[in-house]
Amino acid sequence: MRHTALITAVAAVAGTSLLVAACGSSSSSAPAATTPASTPASSSPAPTSASSSPASAAASSFLGCMVTDTGGINDRSFNASAWQGMQEAAAANPSITVKYLQSTTPSDYVPNINTFLGQKCGIIVTVGYLMGPATETAAGQHPTQPFAIVDCSYASECLTGKQYTNIDQLVFNTVQDGFLGGYLAAGMSKTGKVATFGGEDFGTVTIYMDGYWDGVQYYNKQHHTSVQVLGWNEQTQKGEFTGDFTNQTKGETVTQTFISEGADVIFPVAGNVGLGAAKAVQDADASGGHVNMLWVDTDGCISAPQYCKYFISSVTKGIQAAVKNAVLSAAAGSFKGGTYIGTLANGGAVLSPFHDFSSVVPASLQAELKTIEAGIEAGTIQTPTKSPV
Repeated sequence: MRHTALITAVAAVAGTSLLVAACGSSSSSAPAATTPASTPASSSPAPTSASSSPASAAASSFLGCMVTDTGGINDRSFNASAWQGMQEAAAANPSITVKYLQSTTPSDYVPNINTFLGQKCGIIVTVGYLMGPATETAAGQHPTQPFAIVDCSYASECLTGKQYTNIDQLVFNTVQDGFLGGYLAAGMSKTGKVATFGGEDFGTVTIYMDGYWDGVQYYNKQHHTSVQVLGWNEQTQKGEFTGDFTNQTKGETVTQTFISEGADVIFPVAGNVGLGAAKAVQDADASGGHVNMLWVDTDGCISAPQYCKYFISSVTKGIQAAVKNAVLSAAAGSFKGGTYIGTLANGGAVLSPFHDFSSVVPASLQAELKTIEAGIEAGTIQTPTKSPV
């Protein structure tokens, strides 16, 4: 079973609101709970290198820098959320200026980080699991340079070497709200089939899918039903992946296949690829198919409002709050590397509001979700532990 060496460490997360890494408590361990990506970067596109600050550059004394993953600044997912957190930090402290460099391929990671090292950034925030090696190398070569990385930690084996104290790991136990999403999907399905797929096959993707799968199984147990999950099996760790986070056509194609097989609630864990899934759901609905979906990472009704009418809810992570706090801590001189884990309990991994579905989701199902949420927080309802955070 994949990731079995990490089961013990991750299982501890399910019963606590914060896990402290061996390298120390994260400076971003207590961001205020906010709805992810309330103002996504996609609403105001910026060039490859951009800055944002409420004060003039001359008045600024702290530079916060961010390197995107290949999904881009307007991915309506973790890159957009991280940039929102950077902007919120600048808005909260007039001495902060923030800027980003966009990576179009993985070969851009190292040059972009090096560019920011040359600009003497007060903190360099890197985004995504795939940026772990480049971030870790730079942190080792520049031990006094603060780094923060989103969706990557030593526990997830994204960082594999010495545990550098100048890396603030911002990760999210989305297996918890993924579990709620699976339970919700099963409760809303009319066909008895739901589906999920990922962009790429690594832990920060499959943790969502694990939670979704187990949430469906828990619904079946509670209601004596047999709702099926297409696209993923938590027990075998096998499922459907498009291979990237950018090709919307792939998302549309795989979703069309799921719909043809009878799935009526789709959960893409694939960034911008999910827009292709939303297009397939829209087309199916136009043909009388009555298919809906869940969005991932951010509140889809805010980050992709054109498809809000199809989003029952979104399985989110509080990236912007964690990034904001990391930047503010570095600017205040209180940066401390370690691990922040977003959970249901601290608002870092929650379901978004139901929006257009607020009167459609039965009151009884909404009450069950509240009960399950309380059970997960209390540790009386166990979520899967095979994927790391």
